[in-house]
Amino acid sequence: MAKLGQDIIGTSGLPPFFKVANADEVGIDAPENRKGDALRTWVRSFSGFQKEALVRSAKTGDTWRLVSDEGPYLNGHDAAPCPLAFLSTGMVASFMNEIIALADQHGIEIRKLKLIQNNYYTMKGSMPKRTMIGGAENIELEVQIDCDLEDAALNEFLINATYASPLNGLMRGQLDSLFKLGKNGVELPTAKVSELNAALFPDPGNHFATATPEPSDLTLMQPVGPTPRKEVAKGTATGGSSLSDEQDRRLNIGAVAVLREDGLKDIQQMQYSPYGTSFRFLSAEDGRAPDANTLISAGIGFCFMTQFGRFVSMLKLDLPDYRIVQDTHFSLGGASGGTGKAGGADPIETHVYLETGESDETAQEMLDISEQTCFLHAFCRTDLKTKLKVVRV
Repeated sequence: MAKLGQDIIGTSGLPPFFKVANADEVGIDAPENRKGDALRTWVRSFSGFQKEALVRSAKTGDTWRLVSDEGPYLNGHDAAPCPLAFLSTGMVASFMNEIIALADQHGIEIRKLKLIQNNYYTMKGSMPKRTMIGGAENIELEVQIDCDLEDAALNEFLINATYASPLNGLMRGQLDSLFKLGKNGVELPTAKVSELNAALFPDPGNHFATATPEPSDLTLMQPVGPTPRKEVAKGTATGGSSLSDEQDRRLNIGAVAVLREDGLKDIQQMQYSPYGTSFRFLSAEDGRAPDANTLISAGIGFCFMTQFGRFVSMLKLDLPDYRIVQDTHFSLGGASGGTGKAGGADPIETHVYLETGESDETAQEMLDISEQTCFLHAFCRTDLKTKLKVVRV
């Protein structure tokens, strides 16, 4: 099948990920920090399923530019990681943050540590009938570790560390996301999705294009080749499979994380289903690479934006340009932030800007179906658990 759109990411000449040197000039600010960290994420569509995000954190003060693409399963150019890769890498980075911090607090020496994580999602139903819905399933986390804790104490220690992750706030319980909708510069009420009780933010328009990179010697993201094959029940690998009208499939995105000697987390994203390219990420909490909350926030925004592109391409609707501004609010980590509590989060708040010749009702439906089919908004509205496996090495 022909690839959708142009490969703007691959031909832009910019590094795919970079810290933004001129965030104030670009005009992106962070939300009010009401829990511990507040992140504002701008996302715009490039071409086809290629997207660009700018993410600014109130806690770190940093702004990161990240890009996302899709593989053959959505007729993408495979020029950058898929949206779900960002949530997986951000999650595993957050778990590692809390394990290391909790060990430091309790004087536990960890001699070796490797995290192997699997995230699962579902897509079921008919797009023409508007019954297609995205779902999220429990997470599997294998911890390969060498330390002196006895088995029972080690298991309790690792469970406490996963609860301490700020992402725990989106996993535990059921959070309905909140939205504002604009069409061609005019605010519209939402139809089915919950409406945010606030004014529609100004549209960021083309302010993305003014972002300039801060110099760095690090390669923050790169492809590492085809993902090793793995059997996934109801998994998909064929070209264009994610664009079929009727679906009953299961997605499996993996992440394998180790801590480098320089303190950077080296994370390989595994694209098991739909099958595709594996990408390597670097993550850090000290400003050298995107932090966990930034990767998580970008992933949610990217995934939501993909659903707009998927819906309008499958139904052949008019949507030449679309953007979002998304706010995420996380507590500090229970260990890394010293709170001693389980991680918390507020419902995600998203402002949507559509440029379309379709009716107001169709614009509202674009938002409703995109929320309904978004795996990561499903992640937020589903009570999820982390299934832990401990392997001594």
